[in-house]
Amino acid sequence: MADHNALVIGPTGAIGSALVQALDGAGGWGILGMSRTAPSQGARFRHLAADLMDADTIRSALADAPPVTHVFYAARAPHGEGGVENVDGNLAMLANVVEAVQGPTLQHVHLVEGTKWYGVHLGPHRTPAREDDPRHMPPNFYYDQEDYLISAQRGHAWTWSSCRPNVVCDFAQERARNLTTVIGAWGAICRELGVPFDFPGTAVGFDSLTEVTDAAHLANAIIWLSTQPGGANRAFNITNGDAFRWRYMWPKLAKMLDLPCGEPRDIRLADWMADKGPVWDRITARHGLDPRPLERVALWAFGDFVFRQDWDLLSDLTRLRQTGFAGSVDTSQMFADHFAAYRKVRILPTPGVTA
Repeated sequence: MADHNALVIGPTGAIGSALVQALDGAGGWGILGMSRTAPSQGARFRHLAADLMDADTIRSALADAPPVTHVFYAARAPHGEGGVENVDGNLAMLANVVEAVQGPTLQHVHLVEGTKWYGVHLGPHRTPAREDDPRHMPPNFYYDQEDYLISAQRGHAWTWSSCRPNVVCDFAQERARNLTTVIGAWGAICRELGVPFDFPGTAVGFDSLTEVTDAAHLANAIIWLSTQPGGANRAFNITNGDAFRWRYMWPKLAKMLDLPCGEPRDIRLADWMADKGPVWDRITARHGLDPRPLERVALWAFGDFVFRQDWDLLSDLTRLRQTGFAGSVDTSQMFADHFAAYRKVRILPTPGVTA
């Protein structure tokens, strides 16, 4: 019998799927996953079908499920790579879930946020970013969600926490919004066209400090915070812990891809890659890759968002470390591992290997 019953909201997303895997590996957890669509076969959780905008469907889905002790909320309303995100929708979805699970068995609710809390999408901000830094001018749906959690928890025995990762990286065969596949596909197309493996962003961004968060590392930290007294009722930055500059990371990536390293080139991938579908098709045929269109491999607008940030991105991890969580990730090794995983399933080509 499980010691805890976790409800993962968004169990097939980048963070939700990593949470499911980490919970399954930890043992002692019953795992429920709530989303509108059922997952593929072989899921490691019991699926509960519900529309997060419809409170009645959430309550109905939970009616015959084991009592929930921990909620891991990793869902977002539909959004693009730019512009203002849906504040009302994101707040309503979270509130519907919390109100449906409130009861004597509930112990903790964890909310996944991000470094957009600090305004990384708006321009330069205070670095290293600390969890208690002043807020930027709203709207920012993270503010509304966290304020709601603070209010909803008041007077109850359960606690809450939130995390603020930056650029979550993972291995996921059906997720194009992934920095590893963006870089890998860009490199393969550069090779095919005989052009340098340039950094497709600004020269300032090339030299700015930045950071990313491995999804598995993030999941482990979230579970830790959700089960330790030091994680109660606070927000936490979570990144790999080794900030870097693309100037020094790019040659390492070039070596992993067996390409000569280029220089910064101020282009927008979403524009330059718009007509490269036939090029990818040639690469797919030559290397015997999974026959999927380029847009299912790499979301170029996401690459533009990352590579065109002309300011430092650095999170202070002191608060996380003070809880006793000591995990860290070597980011260059993370990229190497993710490249290997995508090559194994034939989504990215292996240099020198043809069909």
